[in-house]
Amino acid sequence: MLGGIAVVGIAGMAGARWFNLDAKLQGSDLTAPAAQAAVEAGEILLVDIRRPDEWARSGIAQGAVPIDMRRPDFIDALLVQTAGRRDLPVALICARGVRSARMSAQLAAAGFTQILDVPEGMLGSGAGPGWVKRGLPLAQPD
Repeated sequence: MLGGIAVVGIAGMAGARWFNLDAKLQGSDLTAPAAQAAVEAGEILLVDIRRPDEWARSGIAQGAVPIDMRRPDFIDALLVQTAGRRDLPVALICARGVRSARMSAQLAAAGFTQILDVPEGMLGSGAGPGWVKRGLPLAQPD
């Protein structure tokens, strides 16, 4: 405390970024329940871009396709899932919306035209509590 004001150190600021506390729904972003409904209706391809160790810890969103964003052939792997189409609605989910926002820009640069983000992610952010805390259905990756 400094004069009655809590001082947040660099670690606290980094934690705020890591937990994506400032995340908000914008534009075509989806909440986790909206993403689940869209997957169930066959309206989107939901892609979990986290690492395999993260999938193993929490499971993946039911109906999602797990593709590790670090794969050098990520775009090609995604194109296999979309049958080569870059105009299909693709929603990205990660842990807390940081990586999915970054990957959305990369997909746009690669010519994908309908990119959606689930900024609350699997574990929650400022945009919402996340897939897991909402109790939405989970699956184990293959």
